Amino acid sequence: MALVTMKKLLEQAGKENRGVGAFSVGNMEMVKGAVWAAEELDTPIILQIAEVRLPHSPLALMGPMMVQAAKEAKVDVAVHLDHGLTMETVKKALELGFTSVMYDSSTYPFEENMARTREVVEIAKKYGATVEAELGLVGGSEDGSCDHGIRCTDPEDAKAFCENTGIDALAVAIGNAHGNYPIAPTLAFDVLEEIDRKTEIPLVLHGGSGITDEDFRRAISLGIVKVNIATASFNQLTKRAEEYFRTEGAHNYFKLNEAMVQGTYENVRHHIEVFNCKKPL
Repeated sequence: MALVTMKKLLEQAGKENRGVGAFSVGNMEMVKGAVWAAEELDTPIILQIAEVRLPHSPLALMGPMMVQAAKEAKVDVAVHLDHGLTMETVKKALELGFTSVMYDSSTYPFEENMARTREVVEIAKKYGATVEAELGLVGGSEDGSCDHGIRCTDPEDAKAFCENTGIDALAVAIGNAHGNYPIAPTLAFDVLEEIDRKTEIPLVLHGGSGITDEDFRRAISLGIVKVNIATASFNQLTKRAEEYFRTEGAHNYFKLNEAMVQGTYENVRHHIEVFNCKKPL
Protein backbone atom coordinates (compact mmCIF):
# COMPACT_ATOMS: atom_id res chain seq x y z
CA MET A 1 0.00 0.00 0.00
CA ALA A 2 1.72 3.18 1.11
CA LEU A 3 3.41 5.42 3.65
CA VAL A 4 0.52 7.59 4.86
CA THR A 5 -0.23 10.20 7.50
CA MET A 6 -1.47 9.15 10.88
CA LYS A 7 -4.45 11.44 10.36
CA LYS A 8 -5.61 9.32 7.42
CA LEU A 9 -5.40 6.11 9.46
CA LEU A 10 -7.21 7.59 12.45
CA GLU A 11 -10.03 9.05 10.37
CA GLN A 12 -10.54 5.73 8.61
CA ALA A 13 -10.51 3.79 11.89
CA GLY A 14 -12.96 6.21 13.49
CA LYS A 15 -15.45 5.61 10.68
CA GLU A 16 -15.06 1.85 11.17
CA ASN A 17 -15.38 1.99 14.99
CA ARG A 18 -12.00 0.40 15.64
CA GLY A 19 -8.65 1.43 17.06
CA VAL A 20 -5.26 1.75 15.39
CA GLY A 21 -2.25 0.17 17.03
CA ALA A 22 0.84 2.37 17.30
CA PHE A 23 3.71 -0.02 17.90
CA SER A 24 7.07 1.13 19.20
CA VAL A 25 10.11 -0.38 17.49
CA GLY A 26 13.75 -0.40 18.47
CA ASN A 27 15.49 -2.48 15.83
CA MET A 28 15.06 -4.12 12.44
CA GLU A 29 13.51 -7.25 13.94
CA MET A 30 10.73 -5.25 15.58
CA VAL A 31 9.98 -3.42 12.34
CA LYS A 32 9.79 -6.73 10.47
CA GLY A 33 7.60 -8.39 13.09
CA ALA A 34 5.15 -5.49 13.30
CA VAL A 35 4.72 -5.19 9.53
CA TRP A 36 4.37 -8.98 9.20
CA ALA A 37 1.46 -9.01 11.65
CA ALA A 38 -0.21 -6.01 9.99
CA GLU A 39 0.05 -7.56 6.54
CA GLU A 40 -1.22 -10.92 7.74
CA LEU A 41 -4.31 -9.27 9.24
CA ASP A 42 -4.63 -6.76 6.39
CA THR A 43 -4.78 -3.91 8.90
CA PRO A 44 -3.01 -0.53 8.79
CA ILE A 45 -0.68 0.27 11.69
CA ILE A 46 1.59 3.01 13.00
CA LEU A 47 5.31 2.37 13.49
CA GLN A 48 6.73 4.69 16.12
CA ILE A 49 9.82 5.41 18.17
CA ALA A 50 10.14 7.60 21.24
CA GLU A 51 12.97 10.07 21.70
CA VAL A 52 14.12 8.38 24.92
CA ARG A 53 14.87 5.25 22.87
CA LEU A 54 17.28 7.04 20.53
CA PRO A 55 20.47 6.38 22.55
CA HIS A 56 19.92 2.67 21.82
CA SER A 57 18.19 3.08 18.46
CA PRO A 58 19.57 6.18 16.67
CA LEU A 59 17.02 8.13 14.66
CA ALA A 60 19.39 8.46 11.70
CA LEU A 61 19.42 4.64 11.42
CA MET A 62 15.92 3.71 12.57
CA GLY A 63 14.08 6.50 10.76
CA PRO A 64 14.98 5.57 7.17
CA MET A 65 14.34 1.90 7.90
CA MET A 66 10.88 2.61 9.34
CA VAL A 67 9.97 4.87 6.42
CA GLN A 68 11.16 2.35 3.83
CA ALA A 69 9.33 -0.50 5.56
CA ALA A 70 6.14 1.57 5.43
CA LYS A 71 6.60 2.29 1.74
CA GLU A 72 7.07 -1.39 0.93
CA ALA A 73 4.31 -2.74 3.20
CA LYS A 74 1.19 -4.36 1.74
CA VAL A 75 -0.95 -2.25 4.08
CA ASP A 76 -0.98 1.46 4.86
CA VAL A 77 1.57 2.42 7.53
CA ALA A 78 2.20 5.75 9.23
CA VAL A 79 5.59 6.53 10.79
CA HIS A 80 5.44 8.53 14.00
CA LEU A 81 7.85 10.19 16.44
CA ASP A 82 6.52 9.40 19.91
CA HIS A 83 7.21 11.73 22.85
CA GLY A 84 9.51 14.12 21.05
CA LEU A 85 11.38 16.09 23.70
CA THR A 86 13.29 18.62 21.60
CA MET A 87 12.37 20.68 18.57
CA GLU A 88 15.59 19.49 16.94
CA THR A 89 14.45 15.85 17.06
CA VAL A 90 10.99 16.75 15.77
CA LYS A 91 12.49 18.55 12.79
CA LYS A 92 14.94 15.71 12.11
CA ALA A 93 12.10 13.16 12.10
CA LEU A 94 10.12 15.26 9.64
CA GLU A 95 13.14 15.63 7.39
CA LEU A 96 13.60 11.85 7.42
CA GLY A 97 10.06 11.38 6.12
CA PHE A 98 8.06 10.72 9.29
CA THR A 99 4.41 11.40 8.58
CA SER A 100 3.51 12.23 12.17
CA VAL A 101 5.18 13.74 15.23
CA MET A 102 4.42 14.25 18.89
CA TYR A 103 6.12 17.02 20.84
CA ASP A 104 5.47 16.23 24.48
CA SER A 105 5.01 19.43 26.50
CA SER A 106 2.56 17.88 28.95
CA THR A 107 4.76 18.63 31.99
CA TYR A 108 4.66 22.37 31.22
CA PRO A 109 1.90 24.75 32.36
CA PHE A 110 -1.22 24.70 30.18
CA GLU A 111 -0.52 27.94 28.27
CA GLU A 112 3.08 26.99 27.58
CA ASN A 113 2.03 23.51 26.43
CA MET A 114 -0.34 25.17 23.96
CA ALA A 115 2.28 27.61 22.70
CA ARG A 116 4.91 24.93 22.16
CA THR A 117 2.39 22.66 20.46
CA ARG A 118 1.23 25.42 18.09
CA GLU A 119 4.85 25.90 17.02
CA VAL A 120 5.14 22.22 16.14
CA VAL A 121 1.84 22.31 14.23
CA GLU A 122 3.16 25.13 12.05
CA ILE A 123 6.41 23.26 11.35
CA ALA A 124 4.62 19.99 10.57
CA LYS A 125 2.31 21.73 8.09
CA LYS A 126 5.29 22.34 5.81
CA TYR A 127 5.76 18.57 5.58
CA GLY A 128 2.08 17.63 5.41
CA ALA A 129 2.52 15.74 8.67
CA THR A 130 0.14 14.94 11.51
CA VAL A 131 0.67 16.30 15.05
CA GLU A 132 -0.22 14.60 18.33
CA ALA A 133 -0.02 16.31 21.72
CA GLU A 134 -0.62 15.27 25.32
CA LEU A 135 -2.68 16.96 28.01
CA GLY A 136 -2.73 15.88 31.62
CA LEU A 137 -0.04 13.55 32.95
CA VAL A 138 0.28 9.92 31.91
CA GLY A 139 2.20 8.13 34.66
CA GLY A 140 5.71 6.71 34.34
CA SER A 141 7.93 7.34 31.33
CA GLU A 142 8.83 5.58 28.11
CA ASP A 143 12.12 4.25 29.49
CA GLY A 144 11.16 4.00 33.17
CA SER A 145 13.65 6.70 34.15
CA CYS A 146 11.14 9.01 35.82
CA ASP A 147 7.54 9.33 36.92
CA HIS A 148 5.72 12.67 37.04
CA GLY A 149 2.65 11.00 38.54
CA ILE A 150 -0.81 10.80 37.02
CA ARG A 151 -3.10 13.78 36.52
CA CYS A 152 -6.29 13.14 34.58
CA THR A 153 -6.97 15.37 31.61
CA ASP A 154 -9.55 18.06 32.32
CA PRO A 155 -12.31 17.87 29.67
CA GLU A 156 -12.70 21.66 29.48
CA ASP A 157 -8.95 22.08 29.08
CA ALA A 158 -8.99 19.44 26.35
CA LYS A 159 -11.65 21.37 24.44
CA ALA A 160 -9.72 24.65 24.64
CA PHE A 161 -6.41 22.95 23.82
CA CYS A 162 -7.74 21.31 20.65
CA GLU A 163 -9.47 24.49 19.48
CA ASN A 164 -6.38 26.65 20.00
CA THR A 165 -3.57 24.43 18.70
CA GLY A 166 -4.83 22.77 15.51
CA ILE A 167 -3.55 19.33 16.52
CA ASP A 168 -4.76 16.16 14.81
CA ALA A 169 -4.84 13.83 17.83
CA LEU A 170 -4.82 14.26 21.61
CA ALA A 171 -3.25 11.86 24.10
CA VAL A 172 -5.29 11.86 27.31
CA ALA A 173 -4.54 10.82 30.87
CA ILE A 174 -7.30 8.71 32.41
CA GLY A 175 -5.32 6.64 34.92
CA ASN A 176 -3.02 5.04 32.36
CA ALA A 177 0.77 4.89 32.75
CA HIS A 178 3.85 3.97 30.73
CA GLY A 179 5.82 0.81 31.44
CA ASN A 180 4.84 -2.36 33.31
CA TYR A 181 1.77 -2.19 35.55
CA PRO A 182 1.98 -4.21 38.80
CA ILE A 183 -1.77 -4.78 38.31
CA ALA A 184 -4.18 -3.70 35.57
CA PRO A 185 -5.02 0.01 36.06
CA THR A 186 -8.45 1.39 36.82
CA LEU A 187 -9.25 3.74 33.96
CA ALA A 188 -11.49 6.78 34.41
CA PHE A 189 -13.94 6.02 31.62
CA ASP A 190 -16.29 8.78 32.77
CA VAL A 191 -13.52 11.33 32.17
CA LEU A 192 -12.77 9.82 28.76
CA GLU A 193 -16.43 9.97 27.77
CA GLU A 194 -16.63 13.64 28.76
CA ILE A 195 -13.43 14.49 26.84
CA ASP A 196 -14.80 12.77 23.76
CA ARG A 197 -18.01 14.80 23.99
CA LYS A 198 -16.14 18.08 24.18
CA THR A 199 -13.51 17.46 21.47
CA GLU A 200 -13.76 16.65 17.78
CA ILE A 201 -10.44 14.91 17.10
CA PRO A 202 -9.23 11.34 17.64
CA LEU A 203 -8.08 10.55 21.17
CA VAL A 204 -4.94 8.58 22.03
CA LEU A 205 -4.27 6.10 24.84
CA HIS A 206 -0.65 5.89 25.96
CA GLY A 207 0.69 3.25 28.33
CA GLY A 208 -1.27 0.47 26.64
CA SER A 209 0.87 -2.42 27.86
CA GLY A 210 -0.91 -4.09 30.79
CA ILE A 211 -4.38 -2.68 30.14
CA THR A 212 -6.92 -5.48 29.77
CA ASP A 213 -8.36 -6.36 26.37
CA GLU A 214 -11.83 -5.57 27.69
CA ASP A 215 -10.73 -2.10 28.80
CA PHE A 216 -9.09 -1.48 25.42
CA ARG A 217 -12.36 -2.13 23.67
CA ARG A 218 -14.36 -0.04 26.10
CA ALA A 219 -11.91 2.84 25.65
CA ILE A 220 -12.21 2.55 21.87
CA SER A 221 -16.00 2.66 22.16
CA LEU A 222 -15.66 5.93 24.11
CA GLY A 223 -13.41 7.82 21.68
CA ILE A 224 -9.92 6.31 21.80
CA VAL A 225 -8.67 5.72 18.24
CA LYS A 226 -4.87 5.41 18.57
CA VAL A 227 -3.43 2.99 21.14
CA ASN A 228 0.28 2.98 21.96
CA ILE A 229 1.99 -0.34 22.63
CA ALA A 230 5.68 -0.45 23.56
CA THR A 231 6.56 -2.38 26.72
CA ALA A 232 4.53 -5.45 25.74
CA SER A 233 6.40 -5.75 22.45
CA PHE A 234 9.82 -5.36 24.08
CA ASN A 235 8.83 -7.93 26.71
CA GLN A 236 7.60 -10.51 24.20
CA LEU A 237 10.69 -10.05 22.02
CA THR A 238 12.91 -10.57 25.07
CA LYS A 239 10.93 -13.65 26.11
CA ARG A 240 11.35 -15.32 22.71
CA ALA A 241 15.08 -14.45 22.64
CA GLU A 242 15.59 -15.92 26.12
CA GLU A 243 13.71 -19.07 25.13
CA TYR A 244 15.96 -19.45 22.10
CA PHE A 245 19.12 -19.21 24.20
CA ARG A 246 17.77 -21.90 26.52
CA THR A 247 17.53 -24.38 23.65
CA GLU A 248 20.24 -27.01 23.28
CA GLY A 249 23.00 -26.86 20.71
CA ALA A 250 24.89 -24.00 19.11
CA HIS A 251 23.24 -20.61 18.79
CA ASN A 252 23.63 -18.03 16.05
CA TYR A 253 22.46 -14.56 15.11
CA PHE A 254 20.12 -15.72 12.37
CA LYS A 255 18.00 -17.88 14.66
CA LEU A 256 18.08 -15.09 17.25
CA ASN A 257 16.83 -12.71 14.57
CA GLU A 258 13.92 -15.03 13.85
CA ALA A 259 13.08 -15.31 17.57
CA MET A 260 12.97 -11.52 17.98
CA VAL A 261 10.83 -11.08 14.87
CA GLN A 262 8.48 -13.80 16.12
CA GLY A 263 8.11 -12.22 19.56
CA THR A 264 7.22 -8.84 18.08
CA TYR A 265 4.85 -10.39 15.57
CA GLU A 266 2.95 -12.28 18.29
CA ASN A 267 2.39 -9.19 20.43
CA VAL A 268 1.45 -6.92 17.53
CA ARG A 269 -0.93 -9.47 16.05
CA HIS A 270 -2.72 -9.95 19.38
CA HIS A 271 -3.25 -6.23 19.86
CA ILE A 272 -4.38 -5.62 16.29
CA GLU A 273 -7.07 -8.27 16.76
CA VAL A 274 -8.18 -6.60 20.00
CA PHE A 275 -8.23 -3.10 18.50
CA ASN A 276 -10.11 -4.23 15.37
CA CYS A 277 -13.09 -4.96 17.67
CA LYS A 278 -14.38 -7.82 15.51
CA LYS A 279 -13.51 -11.10 17.22
CA PRO A 280 -15.11 -11.87 20.59
CA LEU A 281 -12.66 -11.70 23.50
